[in-house]
Amino acid sequence: MARYIGPVCRLCRREDMKLFLKGERCYTDKCGYERRSYPPGQHGQARRRRRSDYGEQLREKQKVKRIYGVAEKQFRGYYYKASRMKGVTGDNLIQLLERRLDNVVYRMGFVSDHAEARQLVRHGHFTVNGRKVNIPSYLIRANDVVEVREKSRKITRIIEALGVVERRGVPGWISLEADAFKATVKALPARDDVTMPIREHLIIELYSK
Repeated sequence: MARYIGPVCRLCRREDMKLFLKGERCYTDKCGYERRSYPPGQHGQARRRRRSDYGEQLREKQKVKRIYGVAEKQFRGYYYKASRMKGVTGDNLIQLLERRLDNVVYRMGFVSDHAEARQLVRHGHFTVNGRKVNIPSYLIRANDVVEVREKSRKITRIIEALGVVERRGVPGWISLEADAFKATVKALPARDDVTMPIREHLIIELYSK
């Protein structure tokens, strides 16, 4: 699967909002979006034109893909899966993305950003219910217990992330035991638990054409 390896601050500037793609740096005055809050490129500071309905839908889809670090083919797969589930398709889509193991590890505070979460999961630093899982897209279920493996608890990035977890906060559907390097998924995330400004109905409109 293709992976974006360019400067991530450009992505925040393109979506005209802070996506928190660089972890702790996003909370400081070094944040690229705070310093240059206009779109990238030579015409970035020019007067912005009003987007069409399709443009709004496309930008919303791109924004959510970048927040969760998911490629187009995989993201479309989540849409089709959400459309076959009971309930509101948009809510189902957001819940599926939130249940990804790399996202859950990030929400628990074991890492500082999604890219780091994906890397550490791929390298096998976490267990789910006592079993090592190295698939970032693994879907977490209610009552699952996610732990940092014993040999991985001295990794500096994990220790530093847990040290500042209180500033970022932990969602209510997660119970974190930072001293034990362990967290429990108390319930599946609801739509109201996602605080990022996401207009999922635009994504559904885009894919349902």
